[in-house]
Amino acid sequence: MSNTSNFRQAMRDLRGQSLVGPNVISNALPFLGGGLVLTAVGTYGGLGVMRSAPALFMPSFFVAIVASLILFFVARNVAENGNKSTALPLLAIYSLLSGYTLSGLVSVALGTTGVGLTGIGIAALGCGVAFVLGRNIGSNLSDQDGMALTKTISLGVIALLVVVLAQFVFALFGVFTPTWLEIAISGLGVLLFTGSAVVDFYILPRTYRDDQYLPAALSMYLTYINLFVFILRLLIAINGRD
Repeated sequence: MSNTSNFRQAMRDLRGQSLVGPNVISNALPFLGGGLVLTAVGTYGGLGVMRSAPALFMPSFFVAIVASLILFFVARNVAENGNKSTALPLLAIYSLLSGYTLSGLVSVALGTTGVGLTGIGIAALGCGVAFVLGRNIGSNLSDQDGMALTKTISLGVIALLVVVLAQFVFALFGVFTPTWLEIAISGLGVLLFTGSAVVDFYILPRTYRDDQYLPAALSMYLTYINLFVFILRLLIAINGRD
């Protein structure tokens, strides 16, 4: 759940560099939208498995997590090498698997009083607001501010990833995060990935050419999926788990 794939390289390469892909984000948006739709389909499929074959869900959930992690690195490498015909189906499968892994969280949201479908809609709306803010702010950042924000968000996301992985490991042994700490972690995640939405509009046109829209779309996809997850986690933590 990290969007740090290009940050450190960008920090080395971007100083004083002008735009190399001024239209890369607009070229990436249809693929970003398609990936998000496929993610919704994967989530719906996961919810269906939970209803019809609950004993099958957890084994398939862990398989989907491992498969999506492997597929992410493979698809990103293929996309950055410019092999679009191979990268596109890999990214489509990755989006479906990501959606499947989200179905557990969505199920908890649907079963939490005060969250439900309304909360899912709020999380989706929050991603839309972050996109608008990211476009308006990130596109107008100076090099000094853009580089500073990129470095800050990069370090913050890495730290957040470590915390989330620790949470996951502890949860496997039945040790769950206290509500107040879950609220703090989720709130931090919302702030970081909102910042990442801003950074995308600064860093992607300076990292990718216009024809490298697939890796750019993947980077943006990670931003908005993670933002959706942390908004939903925050709403669940605030309203309590039933």
